[in-house]
Amino acid sequence: MEKGSEKRQADHPVEKIFLDRWSPRAMSGDSISQEELLTLFEAARWAPSSYNNQPWRFLYAHRDTPEWPAFLDLLVDANKIWAKNAAVLVLIVSKKTFDHNSKPSITHSFDAGAAWGSLALQASQSGLVTHGMQGFDYDKAKTVLQIPDEFQVEAMVAIGRPGRKEDLPPEVQERETPNGRRPLAASIFEGAFRS
Repeated sequence: MEKGSEKRQADHPVEKIFLDRWSPRAMSGDSISQEELLTLFEAARWAPSSYNNQPWRFLYAHRDTPEWPAFLDLLVDANKIWAKNAAVLVLIVSKKTFDHNSKPSITHSFDAGAAWGSLALQASQSGLVTHGMQGFDYDKAKTVLQIPDEFQVEAMVAIGRPGRKEDLPPEVQERETPNGRRPLAASIFEGAFRS
């Protein structure tokens, strides 16, 4: 698998793990063990969160299990064509209220995003690939996977072993490379927001 640091150049010194992590779609179809998956969830468990509320929840299905078809069926067709080769599909949801007082948690999505980022970095360090997606049916996910109203559906993630770019459909192969980022100055502002 191509390392992001082979194509990406940071403008300021950062650890290689940030450059190496990217979101491939090419996955081999080979399984990953429950222990490998639990290592990724363990990394996510240590993400920061407001009041240490840990609002994230991960629902998942290994391929070739009874749960797999329900998860795969949630995806839009453009994601199904490559995600069918993932080892695991994960749905990330976040609890909209605090456990300690039941009041609204404004940062529940932000905190769940921190957990997902930790999972993605651990996967990359473990030689696995992850690809986050919003291309799925959010309402159907809530119904089919019986998600209570106090949780918000956030995103889906495909996890797998690296596959061959050449095995992807031609239109997907074109995008199968580590991408760059806009200049840092376009994202940070000292003081007030500027466009």
